Amino acid sequence: MKKGQYSDEKIVQILKEAADTDSAPEVCRKYGVSPSTFTHWRARFAGYEVSDVARLRQLESENTRLHRIVAKQALEIDVLKEVVSKKW
Repeated sequence: MKKGQYSDEKIVQILKEAADTDSAPEVCRKYGVSPSTFTHWRARFAGYEVSDVARLRQLESENTRLHRIVAKQALEIDVLKEVVSKKW
């Protein structure tokens, strides 16, 4: 299996299929996924719905964007403080 072949949403669908059929090895063969990868996915996405994964990705993206804004503003504040503290 190629790294990153499946989206998070597809991974959740695969995990749901395995839970519904009660046959993880069969689902692994069907999608060409190793049992260790399947176990890793199950640990990472346990209890998630497809909509939860999409929402999580959206929130992570927004969080990253907000962190960049805060870092930029903190840098601007530091520069302004330095300029103000210098004597003319």
